[in-house]
Amino acid sequence: MTKGGQLPKWIERLNAIPPRISRGSVTGITENVFVENTELWKKRAEHYKKIDHQLAETGRTVPVEDDQINTLGVIYERGLIGTYQNWCEPMSTYPRTCDFIHVDSVFSLYNDRCETEDIHLEMDRILRPEGRVIIRDDVDLLLKIKKITDAKQWEGRIVDHEKEPHEREKILFAVKQSWTAPPPLTPEQDQ
Repeated sequence: MTKGGQLPKWIERLNAIPPRISRGSVTGITENVFVENTELWKKRAEHYKKIDHQLAETGRTVPVEDDQINTLGVIYERGLIGTYQNWCEPMSTYPRTCDFIHVDSVFSLYNDRCETEDIHLEMDRILRPEGRVIIRDDVDLLLKIKKITDAKQWEGRIVDHEKEPHEREKILFAVKQSWTAPPPLTPEQDQ
């Protein structure tokens, strides 16, 4: 039992309609909206797995579509962990780093609030080496972000939207590489 109400046992509660939504206590999210959103994310997850099979091992994404609606209680009732992040500010992650970050239109959302490079720097800081990121956003922003990931020596590629290739929204899959400076030159190589 939580503040929201009685919860099904895990794993059933992952896709069950959370009590806060059933009671109508989350403005703007009805049971129908929740079901539609869950189906959308199932389709997206299947699309991601087709492109990057290792994503099947990274866990589940947590859909939070609107930054104006407080959905953390719903996320917790589903048995997941969530947090709010102002991507223009550093986020305390001590002592942990993330294995996987999924952002949906975050760069568009913050386009007039802070620099793209600053958001990517924060992602780089909290993502462990060999960690993965999926960024869904407008193609023009993704091309700019791809230049940043390339400069940081991440492996990445931009792929089409799951609906069709003519959508402006594209998806960037990237893996942060574990790299160090090359060894110092020997005297023979230095000449």
